Amino acid sequence: MRLSKLFRNLALATGLLAASLSPGQAQEPRINIMTGGPTGTYIQFGRDMQNLMSGCGQTMGVVESAGSLENFLGVRQRRYTQFGIVQNDVLEYMQTFASQDPVIARTIQGVRIAFPLYDEEVHILASKDIADFQGIEGKRVAIGVEDSGTFLTASLMMSLAGLEPSEKLTIGPNESLEALKAGDIDAFFYVAGAPAAIYAEGDIDAEKFHLLPIVDDTLRSVYTPKSLPGGTYPFQSEPVDLVSVKAVLMTYEYDPRMNAYHRAACTAVSDLSSLILTNLDSLKQNGHPKWNDVDLGAIPQGWDVGACVNTGISPGYVANCTATGTPESDANEAYRRSICEVMGC
Repeated sequence: MRLSKLFRNLALATGLLAASLSPGQAQEPRINIMTGGPTGTYIQFGRDMQNLMSGCGQTMGVVESAGSLENFLGVRQRRYTQFGIVQNDVLEYMQTFASQDPVIARTIQGVRIAFPLYDEEVHILASKDIADFQGIEGKRVAIGVEDSGTFLTASLMMSLAGLEPSEKLTIGPNESLEALKAGDIDAFFYVAGAPAAIYAEGDIDAEKFHLLPIVDDTLRSVYTPKSLPGGTYPFQSEPVDLVSVKAVLMTYEYDPRMNAYHRAACTAVSDLSSLILTNLDSLKQNGHPKWNDVDLGAIPQGWDVGACVNTGISPGYVANCTATGTPESDANEAYRRSICEVMGC
């Protein structure tokens, strides 16, 4: 199935689901962030943001999901879902096909950037008889479930490199790891910010398995080259050259003038935006290690920052709670300047 067709079908299916939900059917809490699987970095970031909101006296749900595609569509179409974490190559992919498909064009309308986050490493765990990325040609490879960012990234990377596995399995990372250990597959993709819990806690035998180096020139021109330090995972003693893709916190362009739902959602977006900005130093010290890699100025080209986000990061905005943040750093102010460049403020 072409990826554009996959996304189109998923968009239609999610749209039908969202349309069937009335306010009385929606589940609490009324502020939610869509993240990823239980062993990924997205869900840990979501819990860090949940803690910020909790300290503010607000309840925010952290929703497990298949990943980026589902998260993007959730922000667009799922009621009481104001936030979702999405890979940047998914955003670029959707922009490309929006000009060709009116369903995709409608689906991306109104989705906005909240914050650029961190670079996610493309992990490919494989049996030791596969030496490098090109070695997956003709092998049995798990590429993630079909509505995940891992699925999209794996499919794009193999297409760019001209590789065709003998079998492509659309299963998630936990099932993939078990299948690899059992000898049912030869390798599996997983896009996640290092250190990812599945590799840190997965009891992986260094004599049998390793992370494949990704040094293909074409891939390193499309994606960001990264070197994973030795010892990042118990089974990985030496540095490994990989590629990475930016993770981005997405939201929706709520209009407070429309109705009470939009007003409440916009306030939630402004509040979390303010809390992230004013507590960034604390997140770097106490949250997931990837908070230290967050570049607040790395806004993806072609996407607008949400107006409700802009309200929340404006000087003088105070979140609707009694929590106080740390003094603004130079990075906070740089982000405000970059927002103003985008929004024309």
